[in-house]
Amino acid sequence: MARITVRYWAAAAAAAGVTQESVTASTAAQLRSAAVEAHPALAPVFAVASVLVDGRRVEGEAPLPDGCTVEVLPPFAGG
Repeated sequence: MARITVRYWAAAAAAAGVTQESVTASTAAQLRSAAVEAHPALAPVFAVASVLVDGRRVEGEAPLPDGCTVEVLPPFAGG
C-alpha cells in the first residue's frame, strides 16, 4: 500500500472537514473507499469530483505511486 497525500478542494474540503490528509491506498478506488469511510459526507462529492494525480485524472483501478499527492476537485461554479 502506498502512502498518499490527499488535498480536498471546495465542497470536498467542506464534506471532509479537512483540506489535506494522509491516506493509505494503492489505487484510486481504494483511495475513494478509505476517504469515504473516514468522511461519509464525501460519498456524493466523489460521485461528481475529478481525482487528479500530477494533473491527470485517475479513476477505478489506476495505480497511485507511493508518496504522490492526489487532488479531489468537485465541479466549480463561477463567473
